[in-house]
Amino acid sequence: LERSEQRSGAGRDGGSVRGWRVVHSIGTDPCTRPEDGDVDVPIGDNLALVLRGRPLPAADRRILAAFAAQAALALEQRRLTEAAAEAGPLAETDRIRTALLAAVSHDLRTPLASAKAAITGLRGGDVAWTRDEQAELLATADESMDKLTRLVDNLLDMSRLQAGALSVFPRPVGVDGVIPHALDELGPPARNVEIQMPEELPDIHADPALVERVLVNLVSNALRYSPTGTRPVITASALDDRVEIRVIDRGPGIPAENRDRVFQPFQRLGDRDNTTGVGLGLALSRGLAEAMGGSLSTDDTPGGGLTMVLSLPAAWSVRQPVPARAADD
Repeated sequence: LERSEQRSGAGRDGGSVRGWRVVHSIGTDPCTRPEDGDVDVPIGDNLALVLRGRPLPAADRRILAAFAAQAALALEQRRLTEAAAEAGPLAETDRIRTALLAAVSHDLRTPLASAKAAITGLRGGDVAWTRDEQAELLATADESMDKLTRLVDNLLDMSRLQAGALSVFPRPVGVDGVIPHALDELGPPARNVEIQMPEELPDIHADPALVERVLVNLVSNALRYSPTGTRPVITASALDDRVEIRVIDRGPGIPAENRDRVFQPFQRLGDRDNTTGVGLGLALSRGLAEAMGGSLSTDDTPGGGLTMVLSLPAAWSVRQPVPARAADD
């Protein structure tokens, strides 16, 4: 038994507002108060071992007191274990919240400030902008809003993934159809990407919109870390019942011991500020890949660099639902 706060009930002193609760019991009719038992062994101020059956002699009570002390220690260890188990997720949630606030505070402000400055400049009547200057300001505002949209989309999709509420609509789709759409979303920088596709490649069974999201994140990372004078490469190949899409760069790569960390939210290895995004891209990309029955992993680029491997099921390997046939009249 353990003392617990309650508005009414008898305690060891009688008339106390602190009652007793059963912590653990054996049998179908446990004692709910020390007075209910034949043997009452106090353990400190708040615990008591109560037995029912027959009174015990003093020698047996001493042995029972030693057993009660061990039982109290086991109870405390169990509570500490439960507290540690509860503290782990809370600490992780707090870490993510802190990282999110620190990163988003910059990444939301930067595109907003750029777009605001460009629009304010265009609306102001004190400066006569040339046509080229107006086009540059509009391009700045448009690019800033695109960055803001991608950031918000990533945050929303990550929250949906963690809540298990992301909608996935897989269907057979050609790889040569989703890659151009992903590069179009990246705009002019994507012109520096080289595509090497085999003449014959099976369709994949995936959600085209989600595959494009994954490729946008992977290619944007490859462009960011590719040294000047090198071009990221996208290749694809069939392997058994899978199709692998590889995004290859010649950048600094990632040490083997940090490969798993890059897929955790808010990880930007090597970054010392928040100027390169909130670190959701790879975490979200892996989540989207797994939601489609695929996987996302890292590999070394021969000669130096990083290769991201997106593996998705081939369309022919996935059993398609058979349309219901109308009954014959």
